[in-house]
Amino acid sequence: MSAKRGFAAALCLVLPLALAACGGDDIPPTEPYTQLHYDYLSKLRLNVGNVVVQDQSHPIGPDDIAAQSPAIPALALQQMAHDRLFAAALAGTATFVVDQASIEKLPNGTLDGVLAVHLDITTPGGASAGFAAARVEQRHIPGSDPENQQNNLYDLTKKMMEDMNTEFEFQLRKSLSSWLVTGAAIPAPVEAQPLGPAEPAPPQTAPPAPPPPNDGYQDPLAPAAPPPPPQMSPPPTYLQPPPGAAPSNGY
Repeated sequence: MSAKRGFAAALCLVLPLALAACGGDDIPPTEPYTQLHYDYLSKLRLNVGNVVVQDQSHPIGPDDIAAQSPAIPALALQQMAHDRLFAAALAGTATFVVDQASIEKLPNGTLDGVLAVHLDITTPGGASAGFAAARVEQRHIPGSDPENQQNNLYDLTKKMMEDMNTEFEFQLRKSLSSWLVTGAAIPAPVEAQPLGPAEPAPPQTAPPAPPPPNDGYQDPLAPAAPPPPPQMSPPPTYLQPPPGAAPSNGY
């Protein structure tokens, strides 16, 4: 009997510890997690011939758990660049670089997130022609209610990306406004086509000038107008019989 009591006491000690260890997963994860896209936002057209996206971020330490997020911050930043940046010219390069995409879990359970990017403009010869940088931070502090870490990571990433879209566009328009191309459409390149021999245009004759208005004035220096043609028949009038002729009965 004493052995059973000892086992029950040990079980009572183990169960609370196990429940405490799993306390962070009391809330089920949000499924499915929607992938983050930003093609519904305004397009940022640059006066360059090519847009390059690079990820130079890396974990900031052993407590960086950004890779565990259902929406990995570094991939979300690259998706933002693909959805919003477009080349609208024939020369030059715009390089979008992810500098930092971290979510650090602090000892008290707080999630500390940081996103940082920059955009370089280079000429066809490789010279730097412009630069813009953006950085945002968000923090999630756990409450007294049970939480799910996957949900917290996803929500934190989503909020940071909303801030980054706003901040990045602001910095781009502030620092590289002269490199932004306005307009709804990008003109397509013109294709050269061989031209056939040109056909001669038909000769055109000038219409005759209208006669000057006759107001009764005759210019003495103007050439005299030709006489009217002779009239071959009497002017139209009612015919009168000669004197002494019998009147006509219509025959």
